[in-house]
Amino acid sequence: MKAHYFRHLLNFKVPSGTSRGVLKTKESWFIVITDKNGYGVGECSLITGLSPDPASSYEDKLKEICNNICLGIAVLRTRLELYPSILFGLETAYLSFESLDPFVLMASSFTKGEKAIPINGLIWMGEQSFMKKQIKEKIENGFDCIKIKIGALNFDLECKLLKSLRLEYSSKDIEIRLDANCSFSPNSALEKLKILSNYDIHSIEQPIRTKMWDQMAFLCEKSPLAIALDEELIGLTSLKMQTKMLSFINPSYIILKPSLVGGLKACDSWIKIAGSKKINWWSTSALESNIGLNAISQWVFNKESKMKQGLGTGQLYSNNIDSPCYIDKGFLKYNPKKNWETAFFSNYIFKLYD
Repeated sequence: MKAHYFRHLLNFKVPSGTSRGVLKTKESWFIVITDKNGYGVGECSLITGLSPDPASSYEDKLKEICNNICLGIAVLRTRLELYPSILFGLETAYLSFESLDPFVLMASSFTKGEKAIPINGLIWMGEQSFMKKQIKEKIENGFDCIKIKIGALNFDLECKLLKSLRLEYSSKDIEIRLDANCSFSPNSALEKLKILSNYDIHSIEQPIRTKMWDQMAFLCEKSPLAIALDEELIGLTSLKMQTKMLSFINPSYIILKPSLVGGLKACDSWIKIAGSKKINWWSTSALESNIGLNAISQWVFNKESKMKQGLGTGQLYSNNIDSPCYIDKGFLKYNPKKNWETAFFSNYIFKLYD
């Protein structure tokens, strides 16, 4: 058994705005495990300014893991507490390697093309006309749940956008989720949440900065809007701290991004803790390519969650890996008759052996 890694810079088709700035590219690294009988592949997805993995030692850690691949996932996992994205990539690379088909990590009626995963449509930040255009396109394409990133425009303009949307579509027609990406100040957050509640909003993700437990707990108690924690989960790796945080803040939902919280096993742990406190969850991608998205999708489907997932990011990039995953009328589907773009990995492996 051998393992190799390589870097791939994903290019956005359209620059995508968040409260942290505009994204034009996104970095991913891939771990490929090989032996004489086949291979497996996993993706380590990084988001600048959000991923907690130490950038200065990232490639060295990848090299160390690949050089010791025969130790197995249980041993290598103990070396990756500070590198959640590598842990997700390694974990899924092993699952891929051990499967009969390296792209069917968890066989199900989803991978057979018989069932689908309901997803939300993601609306990126930008000028009001750009956001309106995105919303119209999502609705025309059959989405009945949209997630709108807010915090970049003037708050009054964002409310105007939501008001116009609600004048045309009721909450029975379109479910609206908001993602503030920590952009509200603690002093003004509650007032803004009260205003936003006028527009029949399903929930809002991470209204204020992380590690402000007192303020976040206050908001979760007083807000007329359901609050979902996203960034708040990053860096909490011990069961004790995870339990303490959820008990103290008591949100309505948590958002699971395997690349940011340490892989699928870590997500399973979060789900168990949240379930014991009657806190619901859904998963979103951390802007992975179709490789990471495929792994998350198969895991999510097996969880039998009734929540709409944030897994509609496969069409973002001009140089994504062509895959059987596709979106149809607000659902993520898998076409087992379509082949993966395996040449993408072969070419990199050949280069590494040259």
